[in-house]
Amino acid sequence: MPDMSAFLEPGMRVEHPGQPDWGIGQIQSCIAGKVTVNFPNAGKVVIDATRVELRPVLDP
Repeated sequence: MPDMSAFLEPGMRVEHPGQPDWGIGQIQSCIAGKVTVNFPNAGKVVIDATRVELRPVLDP
């Protein structure tokens, strides 16, 4: 899986494809393929962007 972290930036809203119950999170930082996201139902989570492809959420 390619590292999609190059397209992610702080402030973006994302979903974790394997954890939909976590809700829509906001990216706090993205450094060297590690993305820190604050999810409403899971708290702050560090995600390896080479293993998980976060899905951006566009505001309606």
